[in-house]
Amino acid sequence: MHRILKRILLCKKKSCVINIEDGTGFHLISNPQKYYKVFKMTKQWIKYEKDELEKLILKLAKAGNTNTMIGTILRDQYGIPRARELNLKIKKVVESQEKPVVPEDMFNLMKKAVNLHRHMAENKGDASTKHGLEYVESKIRRLGKYYVKKKTLPKGWKYNIEEVKLLVK
Repeated sequence: MHRILKRILLCKKKSCVINIEDGTGFHLISNPQKYYKVFKMTKQWIKYEKDELEKLILKLAKAGNTNTMIGTILRDQYGIPRARELNLKIKKVVESQEKPVVPEDMFNLMKKAVNLHRHMAENKGDASTKHGLEYVESKIRRLGKYYVKKKTLPKGWKYNIEEVKLLVK
């Protein structure tokens, strides 16, 4: 079995998968990540059960960590490579307790826009920063339209830098 897993890891870059029955047959596929689940073995060294991991995720979320930070902390400090190994999604566990005001990716863009606004207030002639600010605000507006369609944000949501400054504080 070890030889087969070794071949899989070498083979993922070449877009091929090994036959499970004998471990010798290779065939090309378009997306090796999709078929990688077939070979995924349960990690024997994960010491946490599903409910323990859920409690740990909620504890880290209450401490003020974002979803990505929770995943990093679980990997680095608790030895859990992915919450999906135990059929959990960090985002869904966190949202089961309390729903965030705006999604995480949009919040990160808003923080960036606030920092760029602060920089532009001090350096009015900085043309490259002005262009970058316009680009970030455009991304925020596009994401806003997407999340309004998905009903993650309320229907009449509009981007306003003054409201964002209050939200990011």
